Amino acid sequence: MNLQSKKSTGFRNIIKTIVLLMCIVLMTCSQLKEDETVSIESLLNEMIDREAISKFPKNEFRLKQESSYNRASKTPNDTIGWFINHDFNSKESDKNFIRVEENNGEKEWVLMDHQGAGAIVRTWMPFLNAKKPTTTSIIKIYLDGAEEPTLEGNMLGLLNGTGLFPFPFAHKSIRSAVSFFPIPYAKSCKITVTEKPFFYQFTYREYTEETQIKTFTVEDFKKETELIKTVGEALLAPKVTEQGETLQLHETLKQGEEKVLNLPEGTKAIKDLSLKLDSYKDSTVTRSVVLKMEFDGQETVWCPIGDFFGCGIGLNPFQGWYRTVDNDGTMASRWVMPYQNSGKISVVNLGKEPVDFELEANVGDYTWDENSMYFNAAWRGEYPVSTRPFSDWNYVTIKGKGVYVGDALTIWNPVKRWWGEGDEKIWVDGEDFPSIFGTGTEDYYGYSWGGMSNDFYEHPFHAQTASNVYNKINRKPEAEFGTRNTQKYSTETRTRALDGMPFGSSLQLDMEIWSWTKCDMEYGVGVYWYGNAATTSNRTPDPEGVKKLLKNEKELIN
Repeated sequence: MNLQSKKSTGFRNIIKTIVLLMCIVLMTCSQLKEDETVSIESLLNEMIDREAISKFPKNEFRLKQESSYNRASKTPNDTIGWFINHDFNSKESDKNFIRVEENNGEKEWVLMDHQGAGAIVRTWMPFLNAKKPTTTSIIKIYLDGAEEPTLEGNMLGLLNGTGLFPFPFAHKSIRSAVSFFPIPYAKSCKITVTEKPFFYQFTYREYTEETQIKTFTVEDFKKETELIKTVGEALLAPKVTEQGETLQLHETLKQGEEKVLNLPEGTKAIKDLSLKLDSYKDSTVTRSVVLKMEFDGQETVWCPIGDFFGCGIGLNPFQGWYRTVDNDGTMASRWVMPYQNSGKISVVNLGKEPVDFELEANVGDYTWDENSMYFNAAWRGEYPVSTRPFSDWNYVTIKGKGVYVGDALTIWNPVKRWWGEGDEKIWVDGEDFPSIFGTGTEDYYGYSWGGMSNDFYEHPFHAQTASNVYNKINRKPEAEFGTRNTQKYSTETRTRALDGMPFGSSLQLDMEIWSWTKCDMEYGVGVYWYGNAATTSNRTPDPEGVKKLLKNEKELIN
C-alpha cells in the first residue's frame, strides 16, 4: 500500500470514529431526554420514591392551585374582603370560578385554564349536600387545546376511586372526592363542569417551558395497569427499609432530661425511624416528649412527637405513606433524612414525670449531590388564640431554597360549632398573591362539611386522626353521622409527594382563623420541609412554649 492509500484509509477511519462518537452522543442525549420526560409512568414512580423528595426537583416546577376562593379576597390590607367566607357558588351572582362557556348549545363552567406545561397532582370536590353523596354534574378535562375532553365523567365519581382512577389514588374521603392521580400535559389544561360549581380545588405543577412532557391519554393509562397496581399496593402497605444499619436506644427520661443516639459517620441517611413510649395514659405526653435531630452540626428538627408523627394529643393511630402510628404505641417515620458527615437524634422530656422510651433508626447509604437537602421539622403552639377579629395564623415562614412537604395541625375548640372555615394561603418566592388560596381548613386536609365530619379517616397522604372523642379506635356511631360537635381536640395532617411545594427564596404558609363562634382556641402545628444548609425559618426550639401549653392542656382535658 502506498503512502497516499495509507493516508486515505486513516482519514476514513477517523471519519468513521467521529460518526460513531456522534451517534453515541445523540443516542445518549435522546435517552437522557426520555429519562427526564414527565409522564404518567415517571410521576407514578416519583410518587413512591421517598428519596426523590429529599432532592430539589431536576424538572423544576411551581405548585399552583385553582379553587373557588372568594374573588373579593385581593389583599390582606382589606380586612373585610380578605377574610370573607363566601368561597363557593350558590346563587346566580356568585362568580368564584373563571368563566362560563357554551359548547354545542350547553353551558360549561370553567374551573381551571392553565396555558403551558403542567400536571394535575391533586383534586378535591365536596358533596353538594352534606347528606347526599350524589351529583348529576359532569366534569370534563381538555388537554393541549383539544376540542373534545380527554377525561369526562361524573364530577364525584371520576375522582372518588369508583371511576377510572382506582383507590387509593382517588378515594371517598369524608363527604368529598379526592384524587392524587397525576395527569400530565404538554401545552394546556382546561377543566369544566356542566352545572354551576360549588366548592373545588385543583392543584397542579407548572413546569418550565423546556420541560419534556408526555400528555396523558387513556390509552397510556391502560398500558400502566401493572405499575398502577404496584404503586397503589405500596402506598397502602409501606415497607420498612431492609438494607442499612439499625441503631437502638432504650432509656428512661427524667424531667428535663435528654438522651442522644449518635448516627454512623459518612454520607448516609435515616431511612426509617420509630419511637415508642411505655405509656400514653397521660395524653399530654405526646406534647411533652420532643424529638430533636442534628445533621452535619446543624439542628434541623425540633418538634413534639405528637406533632411530628401526626397523632396530636394522645395516642391516635393511623396509617400514612410517610408516617404510621400503631395501636401498640409505636410511632414510625419514613422520611428520608440525609447527611454528609454526621448526625444525631435526641429525645427530650419536658414533662414532670419520668418517661421510658424505645428509639430505633435504620441508617443506610445515600448519594449526596448538588440537589440534596436536609430534612426539617418544626413546631409552633399558642393559647389563647382569639377567633375575633378574623386573622391569619402563620404556620411557618421559610427563607432560602427547599421543598415544603407537610404539616399536622392540632386544635382545641371550647364550643360545639365548627372552627375550621379558615383558608390556607401560601406565598412562594415573594409573590404578591398566594400561589395557593384555599377554601377551608378541612378542604386543605382532604374532607368537607367539617362541622358534622367529626370522625376518623385516613389516606396515604392525609388524615383526621382525632376529632371530638373519636379516633381510629373509637369511631363515630352511624346513628350520630349527622350531628355536629367539634368540641375538644382535633388533629388534621397532610403530607405531600407529587404536590410538594418547591421554593427558590421563600415560602410563607398562613392558616386563617375563622370559627363560627367568638372564643379562645388552642393551636399547635408541626411543619415539615427540606432545605439546603443556608435555609432558615422563623420557627426555633420553644421548650417554654411547650410547657405553657402543657399547663393549659392538663386543665383543658380535666
